[in-house]
Amino acid sequence: MIRLASIALLFSFCVLAFAQSASRMKNPTTLPPGYWPLAKSQQIIDKTQTIRLDPALSQLTAGERSAVEKLLEVGKIFQSLYEKQRHPDALSSYRDLVQVDKRMGSTAATQNLLTLYRLSQGPIATTLENKREPFLPVPGIEPGKNVYPWAVKKEDVDAELAAHPEERDKILDLRSVVRAATQQNLSEDLLKLKKYSVLATLHPGLQDNLSELVGAKLRSGSRMSVPRAGQKFYAIPYSLAYADELMKVYALLNEAADLVVKDDEEFARYLRNRARDLLSDDYESGDAAWVTGHFKNLNAQIGSYETYDDELYGVKSFFGFSLLATRQQETTALRQAMKGLQALEDSLPYDHHKRVREDIPVGVYDVVADFGQTRGGNTATILPNESYLARRYGRTILLRANIMRDTSIFESTSNNLAAAVGAEQAKDLTNEGNFYRTLWHEVGHYLGVDRTKDNRELDDALQEDSSLLEEMKADLVSLFVADALRKQGYYTEAQLKSVYAGGVLRVLQNNKPRRDQPYNTMQLMQWNYFLENGLLTFDQSTHTLRIHYDKYHSVVGKLLAKVLEVQYGGDKAAADRFIDQYTTWDENLHGAVAKNIRDQQRYRFRVFKYAALGE
Repeated sequence: MIRLASIALLFSFCVLAFAQSASRMKNPTTLPPGYWPLAKSQQIIDKTQTIRLDPALSQLTAGERSAVEKLLEVGKIFQSLYEKQRHPDALSSYRDLVQVDKRMGSTAATQNLLTLYRLSQGPIATTLENKREPFLPVPGIEPGKNVYPWAVKKEDVDAELAAHPEERDKILDLRSVVRAATQQNLSEDLLKLKKYSVLATLHPGLQDNLSELVGAKLRSGSRMSVPRAGQKFYAIPYSLAYADELMKVYALLNEAADLVVKDDEEFARYLRNRARDLLSDDYESGDAAWVTGHFKNLNAQIGSYETYDDELYGVKSFFGFSLLATRQQETTALRQAMKGLQALEDSLPYDHHKRVREDIPVGVYDVVADFGQTRGGNTATILPNESYLARRYGRTILLRANIMRDTSIFESTSNNLAAAVGAEQAKDLTNEGNFYRTLWHEVGHYLGVDRTKDNRELDDALQEDSSLLEEMKADLVSLFVADALRKQGYYTEAQLKSVYAGGVLRVLQNNKPRRDQPYNTMQLMQWNYFLENGLLTFDQSTHTLRIHYDKYHSVVGKLLAKVLEVQYGGDKAAADRFIDQYTTWDENLHGAVAKNIRDQQRYRFRVFKYAALGE
């Protein structure tokens, strides 16, 4: 009887499943469970602006144009790697979404979701209320993303680091994926290492280490036990974790180098060095070639550098790729104008000044296409981040002119300032002022504290606070040195005021920031400090702010001194207290200004498309 009942239950289940499947086929306009409905996705789509970048490339040689095609293929691979780094189900959920879109006949609902995926670079959207929610049937966001075991708790990793301090450098390495020490993970990684023997050569000891872990696992005699006296986690380099993709990238970069070598030998050498870097996970050779090279018509940011997406420790870098066309005349003129950096370094409000290179390799570019971590309206970059590389070779600054000077973007942002401070003071802001403030923000990364007083890297000492404080330092340096640059004749009085107005626009928020948003959080801190010290005042009757330019330099100097002090001290607890002190949010003040901004905002988000990709 039990068996008959089980068969009957199974039959009923099959009939139900068939009926549901038939129902979906009869009604292909019904979204599967877990997919946002049209009404919800449309709220974000209505606030999304599309920017299409189509720079002139007629100056490229035939070899350079062929190299561009290879480099765009590299960018596409980096895009998929970035999405994979951020969510384990990103790529599979996208493939499923594409199939749903085809089955339903590309309805408005599915097209919205495809746009959301492009905007979000994955299946997690940011809502108008600044919350992160999955719009596809996947788990919600996790602080460690997919470069740590999914949903791992920081206290569990901390316990592992305490029990096995010898593993700390590997687990917290800039370019390593942390895995759970299971038999399956270890075996799969060993098989991949044997498949790509070059990785074993470039990472001495890696194969022996994994073999030892597997051996310990097998000797334990229990599937539930773990090797090495309870070791729960281990780390492998990015080159092994993403070996299939990076081996393709290696080949493509070398092919691009072959195509461009006759026209630009230095750029070709950089591409070859960076190809090797991606297999060794040591970027020194490529960064040296990149920073000191004198390229002609093309440049490219290639690799994993920025750590903003790691909300667990703030140490893991994420892949990005930016292909750039050089604006030669502007680049030459700008390099000539940027002299006397040592004097500016010595003027900063701290006591432990360093020697800096006077000739920073700065360039003005048009974005051909961005991928991964660099996509999304990135206006400028200064790299590399590692202090030892900056000391040896300097850093390069990449200014993305066709984004920075886009008139539709400027109109939108200047309207935000007008909503916050009124139309009269908003007139002080110009597109040129935004350009210079951004430029000197990047120079600001080059100046000031770059190691703690006990000679630790800032990322290691301050963890997830490091990026926040570094970005705030750069913001404040750009504003602090503006007074000296005006006295030197670099700025006119109008340009100085425009840079200052841009500094206020920078701090304004249209929603209360989340603590895991380093940029927004440090901007709120500046906003509060400016209010506390009278650089900004708030009019309760109009719900608007007023800028007091006469207090600008002194107030910025005081806050910059505090940031430099916290960085140099390298005390994580002190950094946390400093951040907590200046991240208060008053709905009657911040909320009122934010509402003014939201009420006039036509767009809150931007999707970038690229003519070079046929978009």
